[in-house]
Amino acid sequence: MADMKALQEEIGRWADGGPGTTARELAAALGPRTAVLLEGPSDSAAVEALAARHGRDLAAEGVCVVPMGGAMNIARYAALLGPPGLGLRLTGLCDENERGFYDRGLERAGAPADGFFVCVADLEDELIRALGPGAVEEIIRTEGDLRAWQTFLNQPAQHGRPRERQLRRFLGTKKGRKIRYGHLLAEALDTGRVPGPLDDLLTSV
Repeated sequence: MADMKALQEEIGRWADGGPGTTARELAAALGPRTAVLLEGPSDSAAVEALAARHGRDLAAEGVCVVPMGGAMNIARYAALLGPPGLGLRLTGLCDENERGFYDRGLERAGAPADGFFVCVADLEDELIRALGPGAVEEIIRTEGDLRAWQTFLNQPAQHGRPRERQLRRFLGTKKGRKIRYGHLLAEALDTGRVPGPLDDLLTSV
C-alpha cells in the first residue's frame, strides 16, 4: 500500500534528477495537500516527533514532511512540489542566515514565502534553548553518550564557549547523532515550551 514515507523517498529521487513518474503517481493516489520542506532528516525527526506528542498523524492529515538534503535545494523542491509541479501548499522552517536564499528560491517557484518560519540559528539551537542546557545534558547521559560529551568538552576549541553552542556543535559531530537527538529533544519538550518557529509550523498545517 502506498504511504507518505514512500512519497517522501520518491520526491528525493525526483529532486536528484529522476523522472518523477512514481512520485507523481503516489501523489495522485495519496492526495497530499501540504509539503513541509525541511533542511535535513534531523529537522524531520523533530517535527514528526513533536507532532506525534500532540496526538497528530501528519501523514493521515495529508501532510508530507520532506527533508531536502540542504537549504540550497529549496528552489528545486519548491518547483517540483509547489505551483509549477504538484501544486501543493508549501511550508517549512529555515535558518535566519538563509532567509534571503529561501525567499528568492520560493519566488522563482511562484510559491509564497510567508509559510516558512525562521529559526535564529537552526532547529537544534531552538530546541536546546527551549529545554535548557541541563536538560539536554541529562538526555545525553541517559542515552549513554556522557563519555563522548566529556571528551568533546575537553577539546581546546570548546574551552570558554557558551554551553548552548557546545551542545549544538556536539550534536553534529557524529553521523546520525543529529537525527537521533532531533527526535529525543522534541519528545522531551514540555508542551508549553515549544520553540516559536516549530509551534507556528505545526499550527499552520
